Amino acid sequence: MKMIRSETGRLPRDPLPDLSRNALVSTAWLAARAGSDRFVVIECSSNPDAYASGHIPGAHELDWRRDLRDLDSADLIRGDQFAALASRMGISPDTTVIFYGDESNWWAAFALWVFQMNGHTHTRLLDGGRDKWIREHRPLSLSRPDPTHADYRSIRDRRPTAFRASFTETAAHSRAGLPLLDVRSPMEFAGLLSHPPELPSEAARRVGHIPGAVSLPWSLAVTESGTFRSTARLREIYEDVHGLSPHDDIIVYCRIGERSSHTWFVLTQLLGFQHVRNYDGSWTDWGNRAETPLEIVS
Repeated sequence: MKMIRSETGRLPRDPLPDLSRNALVSTAWLAARAGSDRFVVIECSSNPDAYASGHIPGAHELDWRRDLRDLDSADLIRGDQFAALASRMGISPDTTVIFYGDESNWWAAFALWVFQMNGHTHTRLLDGGRDKWIREHRPLSLSRPDPTHADYRSIRDRRPTAFRASFTETAAHSRAGLPLLDVRSPMEFAGLLSHPPELPSEAARRVGHIPGAVSLPWSLAVTESGTFRSTARLREIYEDVHGLSPHDDIIVYCRIGERSSHTWFVLTQLLGFQHVRNYDGSWTDWGNRAETPLEIVS
């Protein structure tokens, strides 16, 4: 199929950004390396029609509803299921994977979190995501890549419990008064909304927030253009203003786990926090349990 607004150029061979210092790549950096086989690009968007309407050339589509969950158990893919997904996309354990998507990279961050939880640490996020790429009139393609199948062996030393919090663990965290961040909008936190008004309703039966949780909206981490704020500004927001420490034991949650993955990315990948878990069941899980306590801002 034809390329939309295609551009050509030589492929620079300078190194990828060092993950220990920077987990982001810019749109300019990625555009300059179009067609490179040194990394795999994946789009994971909220809008199911986004990828088909035009995507970054060479990018694979990852559907969070279909590809990241076991359709039988509805749980996240793990182990051999993850290895099969990665192999199908031509990803090996040492492949760098660059994620991007719409909605300021909510679901791209979720996909990155799933990869990290499965032990794949060579990950980057495209700063500004799909919206910034399109806003800059960069090339889009309608063609799907046809990768060479890889043999991804499941990484056995992964520690999923270091990345993910269960309902039971979150309840214990709440009772202990440990740092618990609700990254939804203030209206959702207060119990005035059950879900973001611009998104389809997947609301829980009850509204409010988990007892002891602090409202710290995901959106504080990004500028109006959808790019991340500077590291210095992020440290000011999370450490100076809200009093968090890189050594705190923190659980983050939202409605269905995507916005909390975004905050997990900020805290762990950009600021180096060491003990952050994502309660991906989030308010949809908590609010649909009749026995769970909740708080509402009066």
